[in-house]
Amino acid sequence: MMINDNVLLITGSGRGIGAATALLAAERGYSICLNYLNDEKSAVNVRDQILSRGGKCIAIRADVSDERQVIAMFDDIDRQLGAITHLVNNVGILKQKMAMIDMDGERFQQVLLTNVMSHFYCSREAIKRMSLSRGGRGGAIVNVSSGAAKSGSPFEYVDYAASKGAVDTFTTGLSKEVAADGIRVNCVRPGGIYTDIHADGGEAQRVDRIAKNFPMQRAARRKKSPMPFCGC
Repeated sequence: MMINDNVLLITGSGRGIGAATALLAAERGYSICLNYLNDEKSAVNVRDQILSRGGKCIAIRADVSDERQVIAMFDDIDRQLGAITHLVNNVGILKQKMAMIDMDGERFQQVLLTNVMSHFYCSREAIKRMSLSRGGRGGAIVNVSSGAAKSGSPFEYVDYAASKGAVDTFTTGLSKEVAADGIRVNCVRPGGIYTDIHADGGEAQRVDRIAKNFPMQRAARRKKSPMPFCGC
């Protein structure tokens, strides 16, 4: 495996789309920083797979909804891999499905903090390092949204849907703000993909239930999901 000079941070990359993206990007020569919070075993497994194939990879535990931890993580990446050139804001949480009227404020706030503020914190620190006007060499940021941003997920996850709608708008504004500094900002809005997040929401087989709403009448497997992220 030939290592190039690109450094990629993927938040929430111990499993699911994040892990699949890390494995593909490593094959393409990126130096990888995996970020995780709770599932150290999965993150270490992904890291070890990359290292065993001749890639370069580190795994850092950090709560990316916490500004101080994000700043510390980026400083750690600087020391171990160099300044990042690519960022995938993948982290996201989903709570048990329920109607909005039954949700409490703490739940709604936690979803917004994790799914939106993490994108802000990580993007800000990445731009400081990528920006041409700050001595960087440009780069790319990919934000992970969801089809829920358009459907609204009524009676299930309107808090999650609202957070992903915010990600869409954040992407639009930020892309225009940093384009002249050599930074591309794009958003990928996956549809139904078989990942563990559905179990987190209380319905592990949810993708099978909603697959009939997709044009191809089926959901995607996570091994096919990272292609858009590595092409942005």
